[in-house]
Formats: sequence, C-alpha cells, structure tokens
Amino acid sequence: MIVVEDLHKHFGGFRAVDGASIEVRKGSITGLIGPNGAGKTTLFNCIAGRYRPTSGRVLMDGADITGLPPHELFHKGLLRTFQIAHEFGSMTVRENLMMVPAGQSGETLWNAWFHRGRVAAEERALRDRADEVLEFLTISHLADQRASDISGGQKKLLELGRTMMVDAKIVFLDEVGAGVNRTLLNTIGDAIVRLNRERGYTFCVIEHDMDFIARLCDPVIVMAEGRVLAEGSVDQVKNDERVIEAYLGTGLKNKVKEAAHD
Repeated sequence: MIVVEDLHKHFGGFRAVDGASIEVRKGSITGLIGPNGAGKTTLFNCIAGRYRPTSGRVLMDGADITGLPPHELFHKGLLRTFQIAHEFGSMTVRENLMMVPAGQSGETLWNAWFHRGRVAAEERALRDRADEVLEFLTISHLADQRASDISGGQKKLLELGRTMMVDAKIVFLDEVGAGVNRTLLNTIGDAIVRLNRERGYTFCVIEHDMDFIARLCDPVIVMAEGRVLAEGSVDQVKNDERVIEAYLGTGLKNKVKEAAHD
C-alpha cells in the first residue's frame, strides 16, 4: 500500500532521514522501531504530509503522493496520530469524534439557516456513529466528559477512534503507548488488532515497547541514523547484530556478551 523510495529529509546540514526505503503491505501491522533520533517520526511526517521530503518518493497504491498536504492525504484514507494527543479539550469525547468527517452540511451558513432539518439528521447519524466507535473502544462511559479531563491513555484511544469516523485505509501510529499504563495499552492493542482483522485497516506503528511490537507487528522495520538497518520478524531483528549495536553501542554490546559468556 505504501512504498517509500530513497527518502531524504535534511534540516540544514542535519540528515534526519538519509535514504530510507520501506514498504508497508496492505493488511499488515508493520512496526517501525529504532533508538531515539533514528528518524522514525521524521519519516512518518514526510509520508503523512507534515514535511516535504528533500528528495525521494512516497507512493500509495501506486500513485505518487510525495509532498501532498495532510488534508489531501486524509481524503485518500491516510491518517496519522501523534506522540502527544491533539484533542479539542473544551469539547466532549463524543464531539471530538463527531467533528472528524469532512463536508458536513452544518459547516455552511446557508444550510445552518435554511436546511436545519438536514443538518439535524446528519448530526444524529454522526452521533450514532460516534457512539458505535466509543463502544468498540470500550470508552462509552467517557462520551460526555470533556476531552481535556480524560487520561493520556484514553486520549490515545480517542485519537484511534477519530480514524474510525472516516474510511481510513492506512493509519500511522506514533508512539501510541507513550505514557500509557499497561491495562490501557492492552486495550489499545486489542482495538488495533480488531480494526486490522475485522475492518481491514493497515497500520504502521512506531513504538519503543517491544512486548507491544511483538504482540502486534509483522514485519518489523528497524531504523538508525536516518536509514533502514534491518527488517524481518520480531525475533529476527532482536537477534540481528546490527540492531543490538544500534541500541546498545559497541562497548555495551561487548559487555553483555561477556556477561552472557561468564
């Protein structure tokens, strides 16, 4: 579904992404891991339209989407979440979901004044859809709470719920487990797996929690210093010497080996 070809993103003399090439298969949950500063989020930002690449291409279903802005990618079914949730704090959890679909009738002054019945019917349908999403995510009890008052993990579930309010094809999740307790992380993981299996969502997930990655992701892509270092199953990349060195450094790696030998 997504093909990234020789992507570069430079900030002055700093090469945040330095010739990365990846593929995300349709129907997969692909993991993207690597040490801090590896270029993972910058790669996401280039794919999802937040940054324009310095060079290279991004293809979606064979079409070149390089540099398209996020709102155009949204309409193509490409969505992403952020390390820090971006909720509308003064709105309720349900309202945060209801505002997602584009082209709502109530967005125009003419319809708000002269087609109130149409607007009301559309809002009822959106409310029903939002309630279905909240039930799917097991957070129906939060529907009428202000989004600013829910926990960080619940906000991550809310961001995932937003993707369910439109016909998403592929969702990029950036550190969905950051700051989330284990119970909620399991709930998020369950939702991702169900969306993948039952609704055909394709996911690409940045995450540092290797247990979470191992449970959900195949394949796993490893980045370091802006480049793709390795790709394979969780077990394959965990046992890859290059991956161990990227995470631990040569000195610490040798100490670990010596300790294991002793």
